[in-house]
Amino acid sequence: MNQNIINNQKTILSVKHLYKSFGENQVLKDINLELNESENMVVLGKSGSGKSVLIKCIIGLLQADSGAIELFGKTTTQLNSMELDLVRSKIGFLFQSNALYDSMTVRENLEFPLRRHWIHLKQEEIDKKVQQALNDVGLANTIDMMPIELSGGMRKRIALARTLILQPEIILYDEPTTGLDPVTAREIIKLMIEIKTKYKTASIIISHDINCVKLASDRIAIIIEGRCYTIGKYEELKNSSDKNIKQFFE
Repeated sequence: MNQNIINNQKTILSVKHLYKSFGENQVLKDINLELNESENMVVLGKSGSGKSVLIKCIIGLLQADSGAIELFGKTTTQLNSMELDLVRSKIGFLFQSNALYDSMTVRENLEFPLRRHWIHLKQEEIDKKVQQALNDVGLANTIDMMPIELSGGMRKRIALARTLILQPEIILYDEPTTGLDPVTAREIIKLMIEIKTKYKTASIIISHDINCVKLASDRIAIIIEGRCYTIGKYEELKNSSDKNIKQFFE
C-alpha cells in the first residue's frame, strides 16, 4: 500500500527520471523524489552534486533535458504559459543571496510580487498582506527601511517575508543559513519551522548546515553523483553504516 495513503498525506511534487546537463557535464542523472504536503525535505549533497540545479528545474528557472516534474498533480511540460504561471505562483523561492531590490524599501520589495501576480488587489489589501508578512518574520518596524540598512539575518527574514506574501504551498530554500553566524542561523531555522507549522507549507531545503538538516527536516534526500542515492529520516541516516551516507553526518 502507498505510504502516503497510510499517512493521509498527499504528494504535491513528484520528480521522475530527471536529467540535466550543461554541455558535456551531466549534473542530474535520473533524479526521482516526491514531496508530500506539509513536509520539509532537506536535500544533501557535495558541492556540484546538482542540488541547486534540481530546485531551479522545479521552479522553472532551468529546463530539464528529460524527465517529468509534476506539481499539484499537473505535469509542467504539458501546461501552457498561463497554466504554468498559475502553478508557479503557488511556489516560493528563497534565494541564497536573498535577491532583494537594493533601490526599493522593504515595503516596496514586499509589494512587488503582489502587484505582479495579484494586480486586482486594492492598496489597503496590499498594506494588510505586507504587514502580516513582516509580522510573521518579526520585522514590522523595518517596513520603510532600505535593504542596505539591514543586517544579514534581517535581509534573510525580509526575503522570506517576500516569499510568504503570495501564500505559497511549497517553499524552495537555497542554503537559507549560509553566511549567517550560528545564533542568527538558528533563528532562521526556528522561523522556517514556525512557518511550516502555521501555514502547513511544504518545503525543499538545500543545506550543508547540519543543525538545519537535523531540526528542519521531516525527511532527507541525499544526492550523490547526480542521482538520488537514498531518502530517509535524520536518525535513520545518521546511524547508517553506509560510508556514502555517513560522510554527511560526521
